[in-house]
Formats: sequence, C-alpha cells, structure tokens
Amino acid sequence: MYNVPRMIFTEEHELFRQSVRDFIAKEIAPNNADWEKNKMVTRESWKKLGENGFLCMQAPEEFGGLGLSDFRYNAIFTEELGLSGCSGPAIGYPLHSDIVFPYLMHYGTDAAKAKYIPGMIAGDLIAAVAMTEPGAGSDLQAIRSTAEDKGDHYLINGSKTFITNGYLCDVVVVAAKTDPSLGAKGISLFIVDKDMAGFSKGVPFEKVGLHAQDTCELFFEDVKVPKENLLGKVGEGFKYLMTELAQERLVVGLAAIALAESAFLSTVDYVKNRPAFGKMVSDFQNTRFKIAEMAAKLEQGRIYVDQLVSLHNEGKLDSAMASAAKYLLTELQCWVSDECVQLHGGYGYMWEYSVARAFADARVQRIYAGTNEIMKELIARKILK
Repeated sequence: MYNVPRMIFTEEHELFRQSVRDFIAKEIAPNNADWEKNKMVTRESWKKLGENGFLCMQAPEEFGGLGLSDFRYNAIFTEELGLSGCSGPAIGYPLHSDIVFPYLMHYGTDAAKAKYIPGMIAGDLIAAVAMTEPGAGSDLQAIRSTAEDKGDHYLINGSKTFITNGYLCDVVVVAAKTDPSLGAKGISLFIVDKDMAGFSKGVPFEKVGLHAQDTCELFFEDVKVPKENLLGKVGEGFKYLMTELAQERLVVGLAAIALAESAFLSTVDYVKNRPAFGKMVSDFQNTRFKIAEMAAKLEQGRIYVDQLVSLHNEGKLDSAMASAAKYLLTELQCWVSDECVQLHGGYGYMWEYSVARAFADARVQRIYAGTNEIMKELIARKILK
C-alpha cells in the first residue's frame, strides 16, 4: 500500500517475513476467534512459536537461542502479527520476547539465566512483567509491594493488576520496594515463578478489547524468593525499568501501526465492494478523501517507525524518541480504527466485523506502557530541561 519504498529491510529480512506470515496464517489467525472466546491463547501456540525460533530471538546460542543482534527481525514479527489483525497475540507474544526477556538477559544472575531463558525460548515458560498495582499505574514510584531481605532470601508481599500474559505466566518479573523510604531508589526487580508458595493469580479480566489476551491480577503473600532471583542490584530496579521501557514503547508503536494498517486494508476492501445509492461506497468523494487521509498518515507513521527501528539497532533510541513513537502511533491507531468503523456504517459496530474488534482493541494502547499523557510529559521534559 506504500508509495515510498521501505529501505531498512534486506532480502533476508523479507524471507523471514514470509516465514512469519505463513506461520501466522496457519497457526494463529485460524485460532484467534476461539482464543478470544476463551480469553487467552493456548500453551500449544507458545510451544509452536518456540519450535519455529520466533521467541527471544536475541537469546545467545548457549541457551538455545538464535543469537540475533538485529532488532529488525523482532519488528517484522510484531508487524506481521499486527497486520493479521490478531490484537491479543500481537501484544502478548512480543511482550514475552522483547519486554520481559531483556530484563533476565541484561540483569539476571547466571543461575537465573540458565534456569529460565531456555524455557522462554522454547515456549515452555511464558513470561510476564508486573509493575502496575491497584493504586499505582504510570506512577511507578508509588508501588506498595515490598520485598524484605531475610538473609538468604527475599519475602515478597503485595498485588499487581492489569498484567499482560498474567493468567498463563510461568515466570514474572516483579517490581517491589526493598526500602519504601527511598521512593524510586528503593525499588528492586525480582524473578518469581508460578510454583513459589504464596504466589497466586486472579481470573482473566472482562475487558473491552484484547479478548485473546489473558490479563489478570497477581497476588504475593509471603512469597519466598531466592537471592539469585534478584535482577541486578538492590535499589536499581527503577533505573532498569526506565532503561528497558524505551524498547517496550517502540514495540507498542510497532504493533499500533500494524494493527491500524490491518483495519485500514479491511476497510478498503469493504468500501470497494459495498453498494449504496446505485454505486459503490468507494465512489463517493468523502470515502475517497478518508481513504487518502488514512493512507497518507499511515505511510508517514511507517516511515517514522522504520527510522526508529534503525536507530534502536544502532543503540541510539532514547526515552523521548520512544515516548513520541508510542504517543503518535497509538493515537494514529485509534483515529484510523474510528474512521474505519464510520466507513462501515452500522456494520462497523457489529462484532463479527474485524473493524469493530480493532476499534475495541485499540483504545487501551493509549493507556498501558505509560499513558499518552505521561508520554507527552517525557517528550516535553527533554525539550525544556
């Protein structure tokens, strides 16, 4: 659909894209409707992703990974999931590989890496990250979960909410306060696995959208966590979160524009085949103008995010850039999905039509991974400092 050629991908990347596309067409898209009814994907789908090498692609070969250093492969995987219109998988699978895995790889002890990373690569262990609490969303410094040093272990107490991959997760990175008196400097990160006594999960939430995503609450009651499950240093957790959030927000942006493109393409097909007043809906000037507006803005967004992927590959993506991507591309996704519903008329409000689901799925993108209001604050902070 683009007029401007995409310059960041090689022939090897496009071969990889085709393999991802074929996998999605066979293993994900046909099952997504059932997953939405069941409020989660299947464990089998995770294992098939692992068998095909699509999970934690940056993991070193010593753990069974591909050892890739090129983030463009991750971008392609997220993009193709989004283009398929499968919103739940487009959020949950990349979160495991591109958001949770880096915490273990960058800050985990050798023992923790050996214990968890091979299973994450294989799809045997599903990963989540637990930051948000009932009383602390974007304001991470306000979390109340605690981790008390007991000498040979930590004792974690508290609760987390709105946790992506939460119900199925086998391993979760938990933000907790090791010293509540120090604010952000008192936050540390820990690896908790599902078999630890005192760790429990709520049932998946009844959400407006993302029905195939197993989002739920997590509870920690005197959870005994071994010292080797501390990520990095005590009190450094907030710094680690801020460092890794740049990639997280880029991933959200990648999913956002791909999901927007999916809604747009299905709408183009609809207006070309829907008769009204003796001609096709696509023959009306308003429709043509709306299609042109969306196409131009989507192309603009794609060029923008491609540039950010290139910068990230070079280690040059900073927090403000990633925040701008998350803000602009999720706003674009919500606008496009709304326009697509309007062009469908009443059918756009029917759940059987993909644009209705795209509309419902899009809204939360402006909330998680830091609200768009917080994104604007981070952008302004760099400019005005």
